[in-house]
Amino acid sequence: MIVVEREQLERYLSQKDEIGELRYKLEHLGEGDSLVGNSTIFDYTTGFPKPQAVVGKDRERERRIQERYETRLKKLQTDCEETEQWVESIYDSQTRRIFRMRYLEGKTLEQVGKKTYMDKSTVSRKIDNFLKIATNATNAII
Repeated sequence: MIVVEREQLERYLSQKDEIGELRYKLEHLGEGDSLVGNSTIFDYTTGFPKPQAVVGKDRERERRIQERYETRLKKLQTDCEETEQWVESIYDSQTRRIFRMRYLEGKTLEQVGKKTYMDKSTVSRKIDNFLKIATNATNAII
């Protein structure tokens, strides 16, 4: 079983936003002048080198950027899927709902408390206790 730490839970929403941003960048890669490059070549048609300016799309740069975005996108998707699976694998329904609302939906402790009929300190305590138990169980297995 994979154990997700609090830091990974807290990064989840930011990672989901970054996934959207990277998808947008991949869809619009090369639009505008962002990949236009220039170089100089020498024209020898007259027998002497004559510099000529060449302007065009930098395909190698486009490939590198696309590869970098796709690699980052896959890593983020894997992390987010891990987090979602871990939250959904929580056996206790109330605890699972608390984690889903707090970390996957980004609700505040007060909002989670209203939905679960608890005060925010109880919600916070439930989260802390569950994370301690999950961490201790994992450490005992390892």
